[in-house]
Parts: sequence; structure tokens; C-alpha cells
Amino acid sequence: MHALLNFINGCLSALGYFINTIFWVIPIVILSLLKVIPIKLWQRLVSFPLDGCATAWISINNINQNIFSRTRFNTKGIEGLTTKEWYLVISNHQSWVDILVLQRVFNHKIPFLKFFLKKELIWVPFIGIAWWALDFPFMRRYSRAFLNKNPHLKGKDLETTKKACEKFQHKPVSVMNFIEGTRFTKQKWHTTGEVYSKLLLPKAGGIAFVLSAMGKQLTRLVNVTIHYPEGTPSYWDFVTGKVAEVNVSVNTVLIDDLFNNGIFSDSYFDDPEQKEIFQQWLNNMWQEKNKELEFMEQNNK
Repeated sequence: MHALLNFINGCLSALGYFINTIFWVIPIVILSLLKVIPIKLWQRLVSFPLDGCATAWISINNINQNIFSRTRFNTKGIEGLTTKEWYLVISNHQSWVDILVLQRVFNHKIPFLKFFLKKELIWVPFIGIAWWALDFPFMRRYSRAFLNKNPHLKGKDLETTKKACEKFQHKPVSVMNFIEGTRFTKQKWHTTGEVYSKLLLPKAGGIAFVLSAMGKQLTRLVNVTIHYPEGTPSYWDFVTGKVAEVNVSVNTVLIDDLFNNGIFSDSYFDDPEQKEIFQQWLNNMWQEKNKELEFMEQNNK
């Protein structure tokens, strides 16, 4: 009987997410079409109701979570965050539930979370134009092998991304990046050398690209640690109410400090020494994050 109730609970919750998504996709697509009008001031004005729709979508998803998932969120470190600043958000990554957790914790606390997307994704039907209208920055990354064959294109990917980020000069934004590059699994952990007990190796390239593209326009780096006391959940675990609690810890670093203290500079992609300094700083941060996860694990035993 308990399993049947969980199944019904999960179906109702998943249906709620689906209906809520369809409901908000319609005005977002309509506003997206209006934003196609090539007048910068008009496009900037249309961006505000678009972000409002996205925020309302998350807010109703959170009501869904309160009714069906009933997960307790233990958060710390979100004091002092505001929707009026520019943030680069990084986090450990274990499950697709992480995205729901981040949206839940930061909704109305910081600007709507946006991800850097591959340029090709703009052609995804309906969703592609919605991402474009919501100002998700599309980027083009060239491989080293490609640049060796086409040296004249060196730096062109960064130039394109900087242009895509120009729209953020007038409106605060939160750019999200999972810097491990993929979700944590034991198999991936073994493959990458088991350096940290709870994490995969952090990759500096992704956030270096964001820092190079947006520079000191960003205010803070928001470092998020997500911990699931009962083990990594699936989406189905979450919607059926099997995730009793989630621990979320947030630490912030001033972006100015990264530039002023020599941790990062615009020469990152051309200077091997600068790359090493930034990667070491990131490794130290990840080591502290790993200790924090181990501490949370111990406290929940």
C-alpha cells in the first residue's frame, strides 16, 4: 500500500511539473517572438517579463515540491545575496535533482539561473528560441586540433561569447556552471584517479571562459555544496517524496579579489603559469568542499 501511495504521489507531482511547464512555455514563446524585433531597447524591455515568467515557473514548481516531495532544505550562507548583483554560480554535481535544488534555494534570492549553452542548441524546436529569449548565452568552443588547422580562428570563440554577454551589462544575471563537467558516479570517480572522496576533479576551463567573457562585470562567485544525507537521489525519488532532506551550503568570493590577487587574469588562455595558478586555487577550493561533504556525512550518521 505504501509503495502504491508513493507511486501515485510521484505521478501527481510529475504531472504538476509537466502542466506548469506547458503553461509557462506558451507566454515565453509568445514573448520570444516579440523579442525577435531587432530593436535593442525593445529587446531589453521584453527580457524583464520573460525572466518574470521563468521565475514564476520555478515558484510554482516549489509549491509542487512542498505538497508532494515535502523535502526539508537545510541551507546556510545565502544571507546577503540579492537579485541586484551579477553572480557566477558553481556547484558539485551528483543528480539532475541538483538543478531543482539550486532553483529552489536561489529563487528570488539571486537573478534567474542561466547556463552557457552550445551554439547548436539554439535550433532545438521551441526550447531553443525560449533559451535565446531568456538570454541564455550561446557559445562556440573550438577544439585544440581544430585551432591547429585553423589558427586564424584563435580567440574567435571567446570574442563570440563576449558579444553574447553584452546584454548582461544592463540587467543582473546568474551564470551557472557545474565545473566537474558531469555527474559524480563511482565509476567516473575511479576513472579520474580518486583524488577527492566525494567529488570529481574540477575543470577550470569552463569558468575561466565565463570570467574572461564577463570579467569584472560579475560581482561574486557563489560556491554551492549540495549534500543528500540518504544518498544520491533520482528524479523519481524526489517527486515520490523519498528525499527527506537536502543540505545546501553556500560560500561567496568577490570576483574583484580573483583579479586583484593575481588568481585570475585575462591572459589565462595564453599564459601556462596563469592557468596553473587558477587551477591550483580551484583545486584548493574543491579540497575544502570535499572536507565539508565528509563533515556533513559524519554528522548524518
